[in-house]
Amino acid sequence: MSLLVIGTGFGRAGTDSMREALNMLGFGPCHHMYEVTSNETQKQRWRAVAKGASPDWEEGLFEGYSSCVDWPSCYYWRELIEAHPPARVIHTDRSAEGWWHSIESSFLSMSRAAMDPDSLGVVLIAGKVFGGRMERAHAISVYEAHRRDVLATVPPDRLLVHALGDGWEPLCRHLGVPVPDQPYPQRNSSEEFRSRMATPD
Repeated sequence: MSLLVIGTGFGRAGTDSMREALNMLGFGPCHHMYEVTSNETQKQRWRAVAKGASPDWEEGLFEGYSSCVDWPSCYYWRELIEAHPPARVIHTDRSAEGWWHSIESSFLSMSRAAMDPDSLGVVLIAGKVFGGRMERAHAISVYEAHRRDVLATVPPDRLLVHALGDGWEPLCRHLGVPVPDQPYPQRNSSEEFRSRMATPD
């Protein structure tokens, strides 16, 4: 299945709300880190890719999915936008300080306690994304550099930067669909994250 929408924003920047929004708009199922942690096949496939296995960007990793957001896919955004040229691109965005606060109160506290050295949280996110340096200044610099790279690479007519609070209108305009008659979803607070990710992958 070819992806229709590719999310490039880091986790903890409104990605779970965007996942739910895309599902509501008919662009689901939407792939998210939760899909990996809840599905053993997904977990093993992505762990292999994180360790260097050759990925199948068009089929295997996203079999059954129409869109993707969050980690692990946002790390591979360059490969994905090349493999799926018709796909619309959405960069979920929030202030760097707000993002770091959310990371610190959710993922970071859990990743430090993770015992599985093969988990995606350890190998991909902490290791590859942040180079093993999960301190504030470095993490924020990685976050901001990632945003700049996306904006400099993806053609403006293909890209939507969707900030927290932007709601339905810009998203639906970007995707060419009507605005739903219900509120834009607000999901995955730090508390919800910790309860759902008792053992991060």
